[in-house]
This record gives sequence, C-alpha cells and structure tokens, in this order.
Amino acid sequence: MTVAGLSARRDKALGAGAALFYRTPLHIVRGEGAYLYDADGRRYVDMYNNVPCVGHANPYVVEAMSRQQATLNVHSRYLHEGVVAFAERLAALHGPQIESVIFSCSGTEANEVAVRMARFATGKRGIVFTDATYHGNSDLISQMTRVSAAGSKNPELRAIPFPQTYRPLESGLSEAELCEAYLARLAAAIADLERDGGGFAALIVCSIFANEGLPDVPKGFMARAAEMVHAAGGLVIADEVQAGYGRTGGWWGYDVAGFVPDIVVTGKPMGNGLPLAATAASRALVEGFRAKTRYFNTFASSPLQAAVGMAVLDVIERDGLIENVAAVGGPLKQALAERQGGWDAIGDVRGHGLFIGVEMIKDPESKAPDAAMAAEVSNRLKDKGFLTAPAGAHGNVVKIRPPLVFSQADAEAFLEAFDATVAELHG
Repeated sequence: MTVAGLSARRDKALGAGAALFYRTPLHIVRGEGAYLYDADGRRYVDMYNNVPCVGHANPYVVEAMSRQQATLNVHSRYLHEGVVAFAERLAALHGPQIESVIFSCSGTEANEVAVRMARFATGKRGIVFTDATYHGNSDLISQMTRVSAAGSKNPELRAIPFPQTYRPLESGLSEAELCEAYLARLAAAIADLERDGGGFAALIVCSIFANEGLPDVPKGFMARAAEMVHAAGGLVIADEVQAGYGRTGGWWGYDVAGFVPDIVVTGKPMGNGLPLAATAASRALVEGFRAKTRYFNTFASSPLQAAVGMAVLDVIERDGLIENVAAVGGPLKQALAERQGGWDAIGDVRGHGLFIGVEMIKDPESKAPDAAMAAEVSNRLKDKGFLTAPAGAHGNVVKIRPPLVFSQADAEAFLEAFDATVAELHG
C-alpha cells in the first residue's frame, strides 16, 4: 500500500480533516528508544513525541504492561495495592501541598477535573488562562484554546496575554516593568470576573507556556502571579502534561518557572503510550471534589495504569533520565543559539531541558513570524531523518521535544542535519 493509497483510505475511515504532519505523510510501523521506522525500514530520530518519554517500546514498561494485563485489570471499585502505591509515589514527587491524586486517561480529563475542583473549593466560577494556550478537547477546556485576550464568548472565562520578552506587551520597558504590565492584565481579568463572571476561581497555565512557544518570561512573573491569585481567593493550576516528568531537567516545570501550584495536572508521558493522566492536589481539595461528584472513570485508577505508571517512574530514576535531559538539552540549546547569528531567519532559541523552540522570522527588525519557513525547516529535517514540527502562538516555532532517552550522539547528528538545512535555505 502506497502512502497516497493509505492516506485516501484514512480519509474515508476517519473522515477527511484528521491532521497529518509533513508534505508527504509518514507511514510509521515501529518504534524503539528515540527512533521511529517507516514501512520501508527507514529510521527517523523522533524529536517531537513526549508520550514515549522513556523510549518507544521500552522493554521494562512493555513487560510490566503485559504482566499486569495477564494477571488482573479491573475498574477502581476494588482495593488494589498497586493503585494506592502509585498514587503515593506520584504525590511524593511534589511538595507537601500535594497529597492525593485523581487518575484519569487524558490531559483533557485531568484538566476538566482540576477546573471543577477549583470551582468547588472556591465557590466561584471564573477561570483565567493565556491567549495562545491549549489544555484539551472537552467542551469546557476547548473554550480556553487560543482565545483572544479581547474576550471570550463564555462569561466565566478570561484570557490574558501570555508573558514573554521577545514580543513584549509594551516596548521600551525594563524586564521588571514588563513583569508589572503582564501582572496588571492578570489583575484586570480577576477584577472583571469578580464583577461579571461568577467570581474568580483559578488561574490555569502550562508551567513553561509550551503551546505559546516556550517564551522567556519576565523574571518573577509566575511567583508574583501565584501570590496575586491567592490574594484574590483563587487557586493556581499547573498543567504539567508537557512540562513535567523530567522534561525540563527537573521533575516539574513549575520548579523552573519558580512557583508552587495548588493543583497539578499530568498526562501524556505518565504511561509511555498507555492512556494515563492525573490531577493531584491537597487531600482537602481532592476530598472536596469527591464529596460533590460521583466521578468515576472505567479505565482510570486501574491496576494496569498503576503497573505501567510505576514502571515509567522506575525507568526515569534507574536510568538517570532527568540527568540525561540536563546533560544533553543544555548543550543542544546552546549550539542552536550559536547558529542564530548566522541566519537572520532564526529570531530566537528558547526552552528548558529537552524542550527547545527555534523561532523563525521574516526579518530581525520586525520580528514578523514566518510560519512557512518553520514548516519548510521541519519538512527538510524530516527528509534528513529527524522529526520536528511547527508550533507556537504563530505556528513559526520549530518544536524540539524528543523522548528523554535522546542521546548526545543523536543531538550531534541532528545539528549536522540542521546545519545542512540552513545551508540549503540560506544558501
């Protein structure tokens, strides 16, 4: 079956409109570690997918999954030691404010639980988020996706400009003044909800603003924002679906960002491919949620989720993957930043650990986003065997987010391919 033929069958089977990467889509049939293989046997270095964080087809995780499925897998209305132990272990990876966990199957579900939890706890309805974010696909959560700061159709939601220094809210400000300007927008949104939006319940952010393009944030913004939220009687929800699980070179993105959340949401990498997500908070917040709902998820808090979740944590700790992220990611970001001066189309290089964004622009003076160039770079890198994709608020950031097992040798090979791509496009 040709790629074109399979693509046509896919359109019929799934309905046309389901997104595919690249000008010529890839037919992927196998994965191992940091690599993916197509139907012709060609190997690609996966530099995009954070779901298989400990590597595609990790044998330790596969064995744990197979063993548990062959032993027992039931819903959560029975006692099971593995489920309890996994919840305890996950909570212990956070600070003392995180004590209990509600498991689910996706980041969307976990964020939905987090928002409902905040609303129950505060007795208020209003949620603040940033204007280029993404937190999931449900009816409520999808209403927070790329909403203009000018307003939302939902009176209980308010979007604020995401904090950044590259295209600042106001030009000519010092970093401290810029921080104050962004905080003023947050204060205004909170006040607006208190006047006409059911009151203020929570601020939800990706700790490193991943979907916004990994912006460099004015120093102190998130710590000050958390203080403002708490002073207004609200809660801070950290969406760690992309930022967590060692991605930044530490366990959590909120540590890099310098704030302490009340509720933490995790997802994708928790199960290394098995659907697994979590909403973690204090026992009081979790029990307040449970007291007001009959929340139940047939496939969540299962022995299978627990066995796989524990195996993923085992591999991260046993193989020193967080240390690997710091050791490989830092030099890779620095090497890409050094290439910025050699090609005007590279406007900025940002990120943390093994999550790096290369912003493509039309010219240095205007900093006009160049989404077409980001797509072209990603397509040419794919042709050379390295999988990235455009992302960010303007679709002009080449997103680099490999599995945590990505090695120094992989990074060096990628830089050679990146240099070759630059040479082709810059000439």
